[in-house]
Amino acid sequence: MKRLIEFLKADFHVIIHRIKNRKTDIRPFSAMIQMLKFRLTWTKRDLDYIPERNLSSKFMSARKAVKLIPDGATVISTGIAGNSRCSTYYWAVREEYERTGKPAGLTWIVLAGVGGRGKAPGTIEELGVPGLLKCHISAHLETHKSILKLGQEGKLEIQTMPQGVMAFLVEAQGKGVKEVTSRVGWGTFLDPSIGGNTNVTNKKGKNLVRSDGDNLIYTLPDIQVAVFSASYADREGNIYFKNAAIITENVDAARAAKANGGVVLVTVCDIIESNPAEISLPASMVDAIAVNPRNEQTGGVLQRQYFPMFTEGAETEIVGAYNLVKLANTFTGITPVRDKVDNAVARMAASLFVKETTPGSLINIGVGLPEEVSRILFESGLYKQITFTTESGTYGGMPVSGMYFGAAINPLKLISSSKMFHIYEKDLEITVLGCLEVDSEGNVNVSKRGPRITDYVGPGGFPNLVTDAKTIIFIGKWSADGVYRIEKGKLVIKKQNKPKFVQKVQEITFNAKSAIARGAKVYYVSTVGIFQLTAAGVELISVMPGVDIEKDIINFSKAKIIVKKDVPLVSNDLVTGEGFSLKFEHAQEAAIMAQRAKERETELCLKERI
Repeated sequence: MKRLIEFLKADFHVIIHRIKNRKTDIRPFSAMIQMLKFRLTWTKRDLDYIPERNLSSKFMSARKAVKLIPDGATVISTGIAGNSRCSTYYWAVREEYERTGKPAGLTWIVLAGVGGRGKAPGTIEELGVPGLLKCHISAHLETHKSILKLGQEGKLEIQTMPQGVMAFLVEAQGKGVKEVTSRVGWGTFLDPSIGGNTNVTNKKGKNLVRSDGDNLIYTLPDIQVAVFSASYADREGNIYFKNAAIITENVDAARAAKANGGVVLVTVCDIIESNPAEISLPASMVDAIAVNPRNEQTGGVLQRQYFPMFTEGAETEIVGAYNLVKLANTFTGITPVRDKVDNAVARMAASLFVKETTPGSLINIGVGLPEEVSRILFESGLYKQITFTTESGTYGGMPVSGMYFGAAINPLKLISSSKMFHIYEKDLEITVLGCLEVDSEGNVNVSKRGPRITDYVGPGGFPNLVTDAKTIIFIGKWSADGVYRIEKGKLVIKKQNKPKFVQKVQEITFNAKSAIARGAKVYYVSTVGIFQLTAAGVELISVMPGVDIEKDIINFSKAKIIVKKDVPLVSNDLVTGEGFSLKFEHAQEAAIMAQRAKERETELCLKERI
């Protein structure tokens, strides 16, 4: 409440002006009230709710639906961050287990991070109860705190692999195929030829990947139960995704479960009239439907009061929508406050971005500091000339951050995550990603924050992105606990104790030699300057004014840094923001990229009808 009051005081006149002059569906004040109301009631649930209508027998309470999950089953649920959470099923599974001891010993698969960091209820963390799970498999584990804790205590097995590979495996199971061969992950912590393993809790334990020359062969247990949240159902039990913020693996998961003789459990917010043209999943593929009026479209936003700006084909006034997202993330404390140094680092990365890409390019930008690069591209207006995407399957529009990560404002199309990763294989021009550590060879760690299981992050979609992108820009701080200031156009180092450029990373999530071999361009943007990957190692190519190269970089870094004579200074506009502007430097190639984008979008519109 205090954070809300402070924010409303700060922006009160702006909010009132927008309300009075509104020509859009963006209503900042009412949206904040809606999210506040949800926050105050976010533990509320009715697991026995059944609508009193003449409905198909597939409709049942969440409590009854989860009885269809047998002991020892392999279950998959979907969603990403705060989007499309199947909270009612997470709660129902936990309460049924605590009441009866069933279902027990489950293997639970989820591709993206859908936890609450030990704070938010109704997430996959509801399953973090001893005995309920025997194995958890996910590409992103950082937010699954209760499950990581059980792994730390030796009470369950935790497995991880790249998000894109997992998406392909789920898609493949729907076609009766049990393995996927991929270059993704080669030379990293996943590669068995160098001692790698998908097993997070026991590096000598069960492994879901094996080597095949220069490729890796991945597998997943047979999916027997698919559990997910959709927007609506009709009385016959057909499922509709319209007005959703994402689709992710919903259809692929259902197909996999059915191909393996299993069951599909869906939760929807309401029942609507049948419309054959809009059916996303036919009733024949669904075994149980639980109606939950409190299902969310995205974090804190009920599906029944959905935000139109996140829906396919939306044409919301984008500045107001972008500011609303920023408002909500600031209010909830999810988005960190960025200082002048962070802004300078983001401008450095954005300047590289426009030098290395072309209008019309298909791109992916990650979370954390990379989100500030998205902000700069948005504020500069250049976002209109490129095709943003997310791993969750939003194509086009403006990706959003924080609790909404995975969604986008005004997405052109919402597709499955597997289809998005297939597009990346062909067309991903550039990706901007964060990094935890960089070593002398240029290898990057993003998956392991520390020695404990509870510190584990997971690779997410990172391994696919760095394998597919023609240009990679890593962005991060020079020191994990450093204190820096911008004063009079120079970087002033107040404190730095723990370098992020190290002799050897804890875990290789990005293999530099592999990138060099395929001809990718790789940059590392840091607080002290810009580095580039070369065949000889990591080279400093631009340094922040005020930095003593020998003292602050060479002597401080544990990694070997190549420094040639007369390293140029980062320009003043990037350091201070004064006179800063962006423009693409390869505009002559725009026509080619625009034609490819047009072909891709035409193909999507033709193929995406499920």
